[in-house]
Amino acid sequence: MLRRTDFYIDGQWVAPAKTNDFEVINPADETVCAVISLGSAADVDSAVAAASRAFPSWSALSLKERVRYLQKLADAYAARMEDMAQAITMEMGAPITMSIESQAPSGLSHLLAFIKEAEDFSFDHILSDEAPSEHIAHEPIGVCGLITPWNWPINQVALKVIPALAVGCTVVLKPSELAPLSALILAEMIDEAGFPAGVFNLVNGDGPGVGEVMSNHEGIDMMSFTGSTRAGMSVTKGAANTIKRVSLELGGKSPWIVFADADVERAVRGGVELCFSNTGQSCDAPTRMLVERSIYDQAVAIASATAEDTLVGDPREKGDHLGPVVSETQFNKVQGLIEVAIGEGARLVAGGPGRPEGLKRGYYVKPTVFADVNNDMRIAREEVFGPVLAIIAFDNEEEAIEIANDTPYGLAAYVQSGNQQRAQSVARRLRVGMVMINGAEQAAGSPFGGYKQSGNGREGGKWGLGEFLEVKSISGWQS
Repeated sequence: MLRRTDFYIDGQWVAPAKTNDFEVINPADETVCAVISLGSAADVDSAVAAASRAFPSWSALSLKERVRYLQKLADAYAARMEDMAQAITMEMGAPITMSIESQAPSGLSHLLAFIKEAEDFSFDHILSDEAPSEHIAHEPIGVCGLITPWNWPINQVALKVIPALAVGCTVVLKPSELAPLSALILAEMIDEAGFPAGVFNLVNGDGPGVGEVMSNHEGIDMMSFTGSTRAGMSVTKGAANTIKRVSLELGGKSPWIVFADADVERAVRGGVELCFSNTGQSCDAPTRMLVERSIYDQAVAIASATAEDTLVGDPREKGDHLGPVVSETQFNKVQGLIEVAIGEGARLVAGGPGRPEGLKRGYYVKPTVFADVNNDMRIAREEVFGPVLAIIAFDNEEEAIEIANDTPYGLAAYVQSGNQQRAQSVARRLRVGMVMINGAEQAAGSPFGGYKQSGNGREGGKWGLGEFLEVKSISGWQS
């Protein structure tokens, strides 16, 4: 069992201001895999003070010099890819094959992509050819408080830490206390890369003890948060006291719309598989499948068969199976929503309550599909964050759009149609931040984020850099 109770503050590992041990549970077998410490306001104060001291010199470095540090970090990351993958599997239950192929590499991928984006970014430019003496400068906002989730732990850490450092900000990171080990490894890499003291700081903790303190802290200029919509509201309210900028990437209830002119087998199977990926623990998971009524029965049969074919097992074993959900709390939430769906009259066609057969220990959930769902049911409106799909019928394009948009969320949507013109028209009318047509994946550097209660920020590419920049206009500038 690991014991990692120190925080990384001002370029060194330091003990917490007061002891507050917290056990990190391996969701595969419910055993304690590590002990960390939960921080307090005193720890946040120390980290913010360090970041504030470091900001003037770090922001004054040339982009070339900051990139040199990031390239050293990339080298350190590549050397410890296996350590990162093993940590993610242990802390949040991602199957090791997924950790090796997707979860762990995502951090390095974002790191390299942001280096390129920063080198191509126009930090200084004229307003226009008509106003050449109006100079526009994009400058780092200052000390940034970063709060990241457990479902894609290093992915989300990289999407915040790397662009903030690249543009000249200094940071205080609070990773999820449920999955802190991958962030601690990143801190070791940053230390190895020789970043100046105070540029990057890490304080473990929970929402009340550290997250709320960060949101309210007068020394933090910006909060960037990824997590639940409810927690995002709390961050926003706390940040309002100092009018700091807030960037939020929150929940989703994304629709997967299947029209009758699509390749039905491929479309339905792909939707189920993406819904179940990462054991359903992705904010952009397509958890509502909207199906044109003429192919509805066919789609339900395909979805049911796909779920029945989905394997669940020990994440430490290689393969394309699903692992557990992250915690007992999450397991109980998913089980409760499955029971509610049954009680509300949704037709269970695969999976259901309880653990999969043969798995008596660990937070494993049966891959579950409900048919005959309407958009008023809780299973269609609440973010489950587990391998649970709700199938809803529609009669025409207008109804499909109406159902898709009838949600407080607006993160992602997926359109399946053999008619490209219709797919594009539907995509335009969906109130979401991202639309993927016929199984296409987002390209590298594309902005990630949503509308409505799915948040107000964008991560990735030049948009990810822009989140951490202020815009200054200077009149009378002579080149």
